[in-house]
Amino acid sequence: MTSPAPSAVGAVRTAYAPPAESAAYFRASLRFHTDVSDVAAALAADGDAGFVLVDSRSTAAWDQGHVPGAVHLPTALVPEEAARLLDRDVPVVTYCWGPGCDGAARAALALAELGYHVKEMLGGFEYWVREGFAFETWEGDERRPADPLTAPAVAEDCGC
Repeated sequence: MTSPAPSAVGAVRTAYAPPAESAAYFRASLRFHTDVSDVAAALAADGDAGFVLVDSRSTAAWDQGHVPGAVHLPTALVPEEAARLLDRDVPVVTYCWGPGCDGAARAALALAELGYHVKEMLGGFEYWVREGFAFETWEGDERRPADPLTAPAVAEDCGC
């Protein structure tokens, strides 16, 4: 089957990739990324989540709010501090501020170069808060209502 004809307008002006290429791309993407809901579910499950969550932001950002149980390891400190804070045999999930920040990707790269198995949590701390999950600040625990644009208003999960 050939690719559909390009659209005259919008983001689909170029041809679609063949289905096999699309499948390979998205299969690979899932090996490098996870999302806030999946991380929250794993952390809430009884027992071991199977990974350690790393907040790669500054101390000021960490104090403003972070995911409970996360390890604070700013991106710039990964080369010096990773071995002291992380077990190389335990996979790592990194996060930063949100979709507009590439700090988690840079931290994930640094960790991968040091030999860690790593994924990036898409959405970062912003989407953690927007999806209504509890977080910690220097003043204590906090939780905000879920934003209906990022999380289902009446269901446990989005079904995706």
